[in-house]
Amino acid sequence: MSRPKLFRIIDKAVFDYKLIEQDDRILVGLSGGKDSTALAEYLADRLRQGRERFEVCALHVESGIGSSLHAELREKLEGWGIPVKTICADVLARLKPGKAMNCWWCSTQRRSELNTYAIENGFNKIALGHHLDDVLETLLMNALQKGELSTMPPRLTYDKYPVTIIRPLCLADERTIIDHAEKCGYKSITCTCTYQDNSARKKARSKLEALTGGSPALKRRLFEALKNIKREYLP
Repeated sequence: MSRPKLFRIIDKAVFDYKLIEQDDRILVGLSGGKDSTALAEYLADRLRQGRERFEVCALHVESGIGSSLHAELREKLEGWGIPVKTICADVLARLKPGKAMNCWWCSTQRRSELNTYAIENGFNKIALGHHLDDVLETLLMNALQKGELSTMPPRLTYDKYPVTIIRPLCLADERTIIDHAEKCGYKSITCTCTYQDNSARKKARSKLEALTGGSPALKRRLFEALKNIKREYLP
């Protein structure tokens, strides 16, 4: 039986960027959404294949915003052989007086909890569910708002912390992930934050769709352009 299309795409990212290595201890940031669930499913599949010797654990950070991790989703991951841990971080309570809640703040607080947990429990890598659309939307946001050419790299080693961030879904467009989740029957039990106050990303998403027409091939071409930089033809 051939491997699912999504898994073949992730295989390429893992190979190109050396995202999984021998004796890795990988902590998956489990949001409860389709992306991190698909990532966990892939890692469970790769563990069964035995290509490398590594460990995986999923961590869900309860932020106090949106719904809790669906019990059926937890059972599904544990059925795949991936233990699921949960910690709480009241991101609203951490807001400074006069500051408004936004997606960036919530993401930053949850990432901090992931880093702390990984370091304290001996994980050397944190796997996040950012996909191709996320990477390109961030590229557009940074270019148009900050005037800089930067985005979410597939692999990022921190200078201050002994952990590496990996994004195995970086070559997979969102539509492919949705199709996979629907086919595997877990999209209906995944959940995301109900706050969703991120107008900048929504605008970037619209711009990306206008630029590529939603074509996965054109999105991949834009991603590849980031690795094919002709500096002599730039300011």
